[in-house]
Amino acid sequence: MRIAIVGAGLGGLATAAKLVEKHIIDIYEKESVLGGRALTMERIEENYRKLIAKFEMANAFAYPSLDEIYGNEYKIDLGFHLIGGGKRGACVKALKEINASVDFIGSRLGYIGDKIDYPMLSSLDKLKMLPRIIQLMTSRKKTIEEMKKMSMEEAIDKYGKGKLKTVLKIFPRLITTVNDLGKISAGETFFAQRELMGGHPVVYPVGGLKSISKAFASYIQKNGGNIFLEHEVKNVDIDDGSVVGIDGKEYDAVILNMPVQHIFKVVKEKHFENSWVKKIKSLYGTGSMVSYHVLNEIDKKLLGKSFVFLEKNDGFVGNELAGMIDFKMASQHGLLSPKKKYIVQSYVICTPEEARNKRKWDELAEAIDKSMEKLMPDYKKHVEWSIYNAIWHLDGVAKTIDNEKPSVATPIKNLYIAGDSVNSKGIGINCAIDSARLIEEKLKKLKSK
Repeated sequence: MRIAIVGAGLGGLATAAKLVEKHIIDIYEKESVLGGRALTMERIEENYRKLIAKFEMANAFAYPSLDEIYGNEYKIDLGFHLIGGGKRGACVKALKEINASVDFIGSRLGYIGDKIDYPMLSSLDKLKMLPRIIQLMTSRKKTIEEMKKMSMEEAIDKYGKGKLKTVLKIFPRLITTVNDLGKISAGETFFAQRELMGGHPVVYPVGGLKSISKAFASYIQKNGGNIFLEHEVKNVDIDDGSVVGIDGKEYDAVILNMPVQHIFKVVKEKHFENSWVKKIKSLYGTGSMVSYHVLNEIDKKLLGKSFVFLEKNDGFVGNELAGMIDFKMASQHGLLSPKKKYIVQSYVICTPEEARNKRKWDELAEAIDKSMEKLMPDYKKHVEWSIYNAIWHLDGVAKTIDNEKPSVATPIKNLYIAGDSVNSKGIGINCAIDSARLIEEKLKKLKSK
């Protein structure tokens, strides 16, 4: 089959890597770089504000000003994209399938509370929780399916006691990038956790997220696939309810790797039933504030570790702000900064509406700074520069009870969606990459017919 993939984000690249040995693959990317929203920049250029605006972000704060930071030789990402599950996650599995040599830094999770706990759970904590954790994690799939309609708020009332209550308050938020426990599905959360049992809770690729994009791109091109950068697709051609090509060029199938809410920019609404259009337009993504701090001195005990926090704040949806301070980028093994300089990436979760609200930005940044100070009381003395970005489309579609992700297959024959907007396993990068598996399965069934 001749297949066009629109968008060279990780979902599109992973899908191309899955299909390239059996099909003719052309990838079209409107930007000059690979990776989509999982993009690593070599340095902060003068077009930084314009670049991040394309990805539904805005620079909230920079110290000193961005004008003074431009040109720094540090690799930073567009947003906060740690990858869950280590070896058990879809990302690492997909890279292994193509024999890619991407190295990952993994860590356990610490907790920033009244005191710093690393790891978050002691052996005694685990022993106390073990019976309940085993019950939840090993529930039959049928039971978990039934629990998908139960909110985490209800699950906490039912199962949450002692330290387990804190765990159930934090991890569902981090898994979904949603603060409102009343909207998070207990079944989805426990299923995601079960899929990741035995792996590192979070990993990060050496060299930044671009290492993943480059590995997929290299494999695609070695196997005859084409990648066209700075090539914006204007229109997907549809005839009698079936894909026939893009911009007048014939293809047997088209795969769109973009937030699903954006597909009507390239496929006219008239080709879909009104109910499907309405459903897609009602879907919402996730939001957050992401920060990067470059330090000239750091407590070496923190290197390579990740810490989560939860702060009471009635001014935000969910009444609590969950977030993470991550020191994996700070590790010299990460190859992201010059020697004796350390990048610390952090984020705090909020809704897309809160991320757009400039009046909320100070409070979001303050939540990050408070947690940083608990870890390193004098860290501000060692900050060379810092950037805080508000993001109102971090993940394509938030995984919540009222926000059901669509299938990879659209109502139009041979038109598919790749990326983290669809109903695949995991969250964020894992979700995006697992969509490739689902599309491959759909195409196999199509060919067998």
